[in-house]
Amino acid sequence: MKKILSLTIATLVVTALCAQDKKEPSSSDLAKANNPLANMTALNFHNYYISKLNEAPDDMYLNASWIRFAKPLAGGKFLLRISAPLVTTPSASLSTGSGWEMKSGLGDINAFLSYSFISNATTTVGVGPLLSVPTESEKGLGSGKWQAGFANVAFFAKSPLIQYGYLLTWQTSFAGDDNRDNTSLFAFQPFGMWQLGKGTYLRTASIWAFDLENDYYHIPFSVGIGKIVKVEKTVFNLFVEPQYSVLHSGIQPQVQIFAGINIQFIK
Repeated sequence: MKKILSLTIATLVVTALCAQDKKEPSSSDLAKANNPLANMTALNFHNYYISKLNEAPDDMYLNASWIRFAKPLAGGKFLLRISAPLVTTPSASLSTGSGWEMKSGLGDINAFLSYSFISNATTTVGVGPLLSVPTESEKGLGSGKWQAGFANVAFFAKSPLIQYGYLLTWQTSFAGDDNRDNTSLFAFQPFGMWQLGKGTYLRTASIWAFDLENDYYHIPFSVGIGKIVKVEKTVFNLFVEPQYSVLHSGIQPQVQIFAGINIQFIK
């Protein structure tokens, strides 16, 4: 599945960059391309390749590929976003460091419904419920728990040069496999984009993750680059962003590469 997703991303990138009728994106296109609450249908393909974990063997790695679909509802006042992960992870306990092998499959699918209580040309702020469903195709690829919580999203585009915002989520388990650990997960993703011109921009969008149940945390630093291309009524946002952990507790990603393509369909 990981190979199929990588091939799909590569195909979309080539299609976007080589299209004969691509247009220079407008300042509005540039701002909306990175707005998670933009009033348009979107399809995203994201991949996290974690080449090194702290407190783990040097040859151990993780990979998580995410397929995300976003659909505005009620004229854009609500936004439904559904995310499905394809996960590759060691099958043995990371704490032993021995006798492990890699396995891949579907992880837990999650969704949130955001209500935009502020929505104008320069500022979008939304909040709403979040649900995570234990859809793992094999034990160890997900939590084994039903989880619920909330999401809060904000995006600010008051300047054509710099856009910024954040995504904040919290979720905790309320049902599921009694033999699996309970969960309480908090994540904060501050993000910023600096437009360099002609659709090229610098970006940072690393996720600060906190496992409140086990007192683990992971705070990475990142700087990446992206390119926004408009093809007729479709906007392609391509990016790659290396990330390095500056603060962590427990077995957490030390070095990872976040890459992907966001596709927005203009009405």
